[in-house]
Amino acid sequence: MRDELLKTRWETLQNKLSNQFADGEQMDIDAIIYLVGVQELGQPQGKFKKDDKVNLMHIAICTVLEPYGFYEFDFVDEDGWPHFNNISKLPALKAGEQTVLMKEALVSYFLKRNYIE
Repeated sequence: MRDELLKTRWETLQNKLSNQFADGEQMDIDAIIYLVGVQELGQPQGKFKKDDKVNLMHIAICTVLEPYGFYEFDFVDEDGWPHFNNISKLPALKAGEQTVLMKEALVSYFLKRNYIE
């Protein structure tokens, strides 16, 4: 039951974001993580270098995994970039399990923001 609900919510999220930000072209999990990073940074019109893009994905991962107790927000630096502390070691998960955890965390992030139901 829980897996079916996650699957349905993930597809809803993926479709809604794809229509809003990718002209309907299906966004993958990495693109959605990147989008969360841009949202959390609060600079949607920014031009980002490759290193910045990696950092944006890190911000997103920390943000969506914070409610799970893996990270906690620390501070925002002088350039406006949020920083986090790792407070709990991430469990050793297989690739498929990592994907499920991230999908669950992303769905939760967007549910809390009333982007999806």
